[in-house]
Amino acid sequence: MTASSTRRTTAARSRLAAAGAIAVAGALLLTGCGDQTNDKDKDSGSASTSSAPLADKLPQDIRSKGVVRVGSDIAYAPVEYKDSAGNVVGLDPDLAAALGKQLGVKFQFQNGTFDALLTGLRSDRYDMAMSAMTDNKNRQEGVDPDTGKKVGEGVDFVDYLTAGVSIYTRKGDTQGIKTWDDLCGRKLAVQRGTTSEDLAKQQAKKCPGGKKLAIEAFDDNQQAQTRLRSGGADAVSADFPVAAYAVKTSGGGKDFEIVGEQVEAAPYGIAVAKKETQLRDALQAAMNAIIKNGEYQKILEKWGAQDGAVKESVINGGK
Repeated sequence: MTASSTRRTTAARSRLAAAGAIAVAGALLLTGCGDQTNDKDKDSGSASTSSAPLADKLPQDIRSKGVVRVGSDIAYAPVEYKDSAGNVVGLDPDLAAALGKQLGVKFQFQNGTFDALLTGLRSDRYDMAMSAMTDNKNRQEGVDPDTGKKVGEGVDFVDYLTAGVSIYTRKGDTQGIKTWDDLCGRKLAVQRGTTSEDLAKQQAKKCPGGKKLAIEAFDDNQQAQTRLRSGGADAVSADFPVAAYAVKTSGGGKDFEIVGEQVEAAPYGIAVAKKETQLRDALQAAMNAIIKNGEYQKILEKWGAQDGAVKESVINGGK
């Protein structure tokens, strides 16, 4: 996802790899996301700092607390969502739990609307944001993509996956939509603050007179899906893993279908405040450790995200 400096991708687009469309694994569970609420926090596992191999890389204050506070929009299945018991599950929580074993801390997921996560990071509500967030230059530099003006100091990203963006429609009712150009004259539902919204705004400027692209933005992707399902929109755009999951699960697979190719493949990153270089570097070291030991690959395969795998975690790899 993306906040006001958002980005889920533009030329050939989707929340998981350019040429690699991810098959959503049959083992995928169910979904969830929201604003700052009183929802139960989710702790993603840890070893004690005494036995964790990379614990000494963390800032001392986090080691002392034993907890990393994670801002996340917990309604973006299969990346992060709440299961029927209210537990936070998904690709990101599983990866965070694996990082916790390396660093000897718990990763405590706190629910927030996607477009407010970076604000929460700047105000020290969170230590990091992990929410299928696309790493791009606007976010790195704190620039509003709509105005081009600087709105904050920006963040650093620890990249861990590659994803693109897709469009989906009601099943059997594609209305000839295959590309972003085909959305001109249609109504598109998106999640607010995401790359999908950014791409929609860019496309709207290209549409010819008399064929306006109407964009309706919602707080979370589930609301966008509801709008499409009810006939209030012609299509929804979301990161590919999320679109594929919605197509697989909504109405037992009878509600939606993906149209066209995913575009704008780009890295997902864990966002960390610019000043928190020690935390950033510790997270990168832990991510590379689980890539090397094979745990990373197993988690991606569990959630059908293996086509977006990276060979190495880098800092600020987004463009």
